[in-house]
Amino acid sequence: MTPHIEAKLEDIAPNVIMPGDPNRAKYIAEKFLTDAKLVNTVRGELAFTGYYNGVKVTIFSSGMGIPSMGIYSYELFKYYNVQNIIRIGSAGSYTEDLNVKDILLVNECYSKSSYKIEGENKEVLPSNSILNEKIMLTSKTLGLNITLGNTYCAESFYELDLNVKDLIDKYNVKCVEMETYSLFTNSIYFNRRASAILTISDSFVTKTSLSSEEREKGFNDMIKLALESIANL
Repeated sequence: MTPHIEAKLEDIAPNVIMPGDPNRAKYIAEKFLTDAKLVNTVRGELAFTGYYNGVKVTIFSSGMGIPSMGIYSYELFKYYNVQNIIRIGSAGSYTEDLNVKDILLVNECYSKSSYKIEGENKEVLPSNSILNEKIMLTSKTLGLNITLGNTYCAESFYELDLNVKDLIDKYNVKCVEMETYSLFTNSIYFNRRASAILTISDSFVTKTSLSSEEREKGFNDMIKLALESIANL
């Protein structure tokens, strides 16, 4: 147990999928897992452990933002010996190439965040190449057309002075989200594997967006991709 996780050590699988929304974690467990068991409710962050195609997997909500993801992924890596985490979440598109409901597999994550562990604070962090290769292969098996690209991880949802053109030009980012940077920081520090799969929920180009219900329950392609990738590691 930790200050934020009440689960026993054996209640958490070595492979974890982390949506941001607790309701999405519940939805995934009920729709996709067998023998799912609720193993955490601390601070409203829900975790369920069950089986997908016979493989034990934990679905653990991260909450919103770099600090929340930082706390939960740190504790999962350090105290629960988790080996692989795939973040699944929503993102806002900065380019015409990514439209609402499109899926992006994160290659690199750029952030201005001060989040760090023992002095490590790099602006750009990579996804794990082994996980990404597995996810790309799985997407082909499932017949999903996904994009490999970079994301900007913001600390503020309402970042009014943001120069998007500079981000695109300097870091080749295709979208923005709020959790991946601390996950990658922790995975690199603990020498574990992490990746992030993002579904575009908003487009800053076309000004279209998904409803809250669509965000919660309409990401089945992304969810299936993450589960199939974990099951075939």
